[in-house]
Amino acid sequence: MGDTGTTSFLDQVRTEPTLSRARRLRKFLAKGPLECDLGRRRFRLRGGTPRAAFTEAEKSYVFGFNAVMSREIEKIEEISAEQHPFGYEGAAAACTVLDLLTLTRGRRLHELLAGPAQHHRHAAYLGAGRGYALLRLRPVRGARRAHPLLRWLAVDGFGFQWSLSRADRMVGERTMPDLLTRAHCAVFDQGLGRLLWYHDCASPGDVAARIGGYPPGRRADLWSGVGFAATYTGGAEADELWWLTEHAGGDGFRAHLAQGCAFAAAARLRSGTLPDHTARAVPILAGAEPEEAASWTDQGLIELGHQAHTHEDFRRWQSQTRRSWTRRHHP
Repeated sequence: MGDTGTTSFLDQVRTEPTLSRARRLRKFLAKGPLECDLGRRRFRLRGGTPRAAFTEAEKSYVFGFNAVMSREIEKIEEISAEQHPFGYEGAAAACTVLDLLTLTRGRRLHELLAGPAQHHRHAAYLGAGRGYALLRLRPVRGARRAHPLLRWLAVDGFGFQWSLSRADRMVGERTMPDLLTRAHCAVFDQGLGRLLWYHDCASPGDVAARIGGYPPGRRADLWSGVGFAATYTGGAEADELWWLTEHAGGDGFRAHLAQGCAFAAAARLRSGTLPDHTARAVPILAGAEPEEAASWTDQGLIELGHQAHTHEDFRRWQSQTRRSWTRRHHP
């Protein structure tokens, strides 16, 4: 368990731009700075790179959430460009919460996706799912006006937030929430996989051991989520990433790790900023340069055609991305 000293943690949080105080309902929905202290949730926190990566990501998420509540969403552009996706993830979560509470049929989320977050759509859909989880509601319903396939990422975001708030049950007891249909469960596990990367602080051996405790039928999606988080958020050095590929391969899910990595590479490239940790992770986890790995997801989307929108289509998109990785490495 990491150091959760309030004074030292708050000193880290005060580096962000200043937001005005939210008013009325928004004031009660705004998040406090300690929301991004993962040590409070009894996560295993190592010092150095992993803790800094996860703290910064959640700090930016909270900032984006509060920027919507204070009606100052433009201030997300004032934080580090590398953190913009997490800021817009928080903004999407806040927009979703407000849309659901005020019955506005996804208007705020739609405006966010069409405007400030248009280059961060992966992040925004993940954030929308987090908003549903905050209100204990089944995801996706309010995102139907948006991208027909990316909207399924809301279930991934739901899985991350639901597991973040209930880590003892989701990680320790390996349960699945009753809110989900069978079609949702696999994508939920991708979000849970991302959470496991945070929970065990980017330690390849600990993450692999944690995944090994889940039923075999759930492990593929957990590895996919780990691949996404290791690439998108970072937290591991090169030697640790190589060990991660060994663990995933030993479990029989090397292609799923690469597929999650490819989706993360595509998301980062579309955001306009490719962080050093992403540029380092993709050649190791996907065995290709970021542009090539991202192209696997583009090609899969093209092959599905314009009518793709169902859960089965989303799963086929992932499967085709894995086939691209397999053809690249096992011709």
